[in-house]
Amino acid sequence: MAKYRAIPDGYMTVGEVAKKMGTTVRTLQYYDKEGLFSPSAESEGGRRLYTNKDLVILHQIMSLKSLGFSLDDIKQCLISLETPTDVANVLTEQADGIRSKIEQLKASLTAIEQLKAEVLQMQTVNFKRYADIIVNLQMENDSYYLIKRFDDDTLDHIRNQFDRESGLDFMDRFNCLSNEIVQLQKENVLPESETCQRVVKEYWGLIMEFTNGDMSMLPKLMEIGNIDTAANAWEERQKIVNDYLGPALQVYFSKLGVNPFEEVE
Repeated sequence: MAKYRAIPDGYMTVGEVAKKMGTTVRTLQYYDKEGLFSPSAESEGGRRLYTNKDLVILHQIMSLKSLGFSLDDIKQCLISLETPTDVANVLTEQADGIRSKIEQLKASLTAIEQLKAEVLQMQTVNFKRYADIIVNLQMENDSYYLIKRFDDDTLDHIRNQFDRESGLDFMDRFNCLSNEIVQLQKENVLPESETCQRVVKEYWGLIMEFTNGDMSMLPKLMEIGNIDTAANAWEERQKIVNDYLGPALQVYFSKLGVNPFEEVE
């Protein structure tokens, strides 16, 4: 490291750098101590001296830190700035990181607004239910608002029956099958047709999987699934599914010679 009797042109003190970059002298001293950001030179009096190139490196460090990188991670990320390509690569990485952060913030904002809307629709404070909504928002489960229609016993059953992975898998299969049913309805496929009965069998299998075979849950599910006026896209689709499946289920259970809905009344 070069030493100078006085501060030459093109060099800045630690205080000047801190002021220019909107940070503190203590932070820069800490970065120096950690071997992350050291001065390019030093005066004979021991003052740290920095160049404009150092400002670019510091900007790189501060940007990475704002994106959630630890100091150890940043040490591994720092790139040599000897050529225009080096500088461009650094800026490209920072831009990509910022875009990613923006998307995360957008998702967080959307989740907060959705949670607020759901909270205001509830009549009482229920933190357990709030937590369920938050988890489903994080899972990007677009039917999360069903939670407010479930009673506490049903929610406890869901928590015990599914973890995050199996819950996502179940909703994936449920939504795919529901979309298939909507398509059958659009094509006017008859309830007694082989195609429709295959789908009905799969749908009933999902209901049994959800309830874990507990037939006493059927009345609750029927109540939850009873949609008079759809308030959102999910409910609109589910109303179509319910209307189409009614006659199809009658055919299915008639062939089996049972009616589980009558058995639990």
